[in-house]
Amino acid sequence: MSEEGKIKEIDTRLSSLRAAHRALDNRINQLTADGVPDLVELQRLKKQKLALKDRIAILERRRHPDIIA
Repeated sequence: MSEEGKIKEIDTRLSSLRAAHRALDNRINQLTADGVPDLVELQRLKKQKLALKDRIAILERRRHPDIIA
């Protein structure tokens, strides 16, 4: 696969992960706004959101690697 193809694949995956991260954030905000949230579900959603954030950071580093010249 060409370098351009790899970058496009990473961009597509980043877009998908960012959308999932936003959806989790919206769900967390909805749960907390509804009053007394289910704390177990809230904790589970926050862990999922953090895992997505980590995966996004990994892909971003692959997309823009540190190149020391």
